[in-house]
Amino acid sequence: MIHYDEPLYRPPSEARSLILQATIGCSHNRCAFCVNYRSKRFRVKKQSELFAEIEWAGANLPHVRRVFLADGDALVLSVSKLERILNKLRAELPDLERVTAYAGPKNFRNKTTLELSRLKQAGLQMLYIGAESGDDEVLCRIDKGVTAQEMIELCRKPQEAGIDLSITVILGLGGPRLSKKHARNTAALLDAISPRYASALTLMLAPRSPSFAQAFGDPAWRMLEPAEILAECREMIAAMHADGITFRSNHASNYLALAGELSRDKDALLGQIDEALRGEGRLRPEFLRGL
Repeated sequence: MIHYDEPLYRPPSEARSLILQATIGCSHNRCAFCVNYRSKRFRVKKQSELFAEIEWAGANLPHVRRVFLADGDALVLSVSKLERILNKLRAELPDLERVTAYAGPKNFRNKTTLELSRLKQAGLQMLYIGAESGDDEVLCRIDKGVTAQEMIELCRKPQEAGIDLSITVILGLGGPRLSKKHARNTAALLDAISPRYASALTLMLAPRSPSFAQAFGDPAWRMLEPAEILAECREMIAAMHADGITFRSNHASNYLALAGELSRDKDALLGQIDEALRGEGRLRPEFLRGL
């Protein structure tokens, strides 16, 4: 059987994937807005445990086509460990078409493009990376551990290896004071990285001590109202110019679901936001929002 150390998280697009925890928790686990893995002490799952789960899947779920490697940043593992996992997956799951995982920008510091190319050849096709913001002040205040420029440079490695990236950013993270700067600099970050996919979440905060405002270091920080979130999203999309990015805001945290190819659908996306700002579009009610 497959044993999950909960809570367990996955991207919306991995709803039909087999989830396997190659690691437990998050190796960074310091982002001020995130409590997803605070109940876990980071560890690497023993290879014998993980391989036994893969063998069980091969015997009981032989037609699995997609696998998602959890937890928070499975790419913290060494290239040799990841290669062994990918090779085992291919050996046990004959119908496997793609493997994806969460990753943090720092996961690429000690990995070369050539090493990442080996992972691509072994079946790793896409990585989900939480960039959160392209604004250095916001990144510093949330303790992301990297600057925007470092993030851009580190993300080039998997892209040069042929691995697709899905970059996630968070609306509302900077509060009212940093909203426009957060939106514009995040647009610049996404333009510079030019990932295959860019996804926006809307900030939702679980109860915590100290409060996020205290952790953020700004007593005047507050959550943005829905109209302010929409305006921030509009600012970001309007400022983006890179071709080939598919933009989505289909996560349950968002007030407005958007999806489109930026180079083709940018005006339509902005039009949807404008309709919602005029009160003509239907927003997701609070009771249906969630992480």
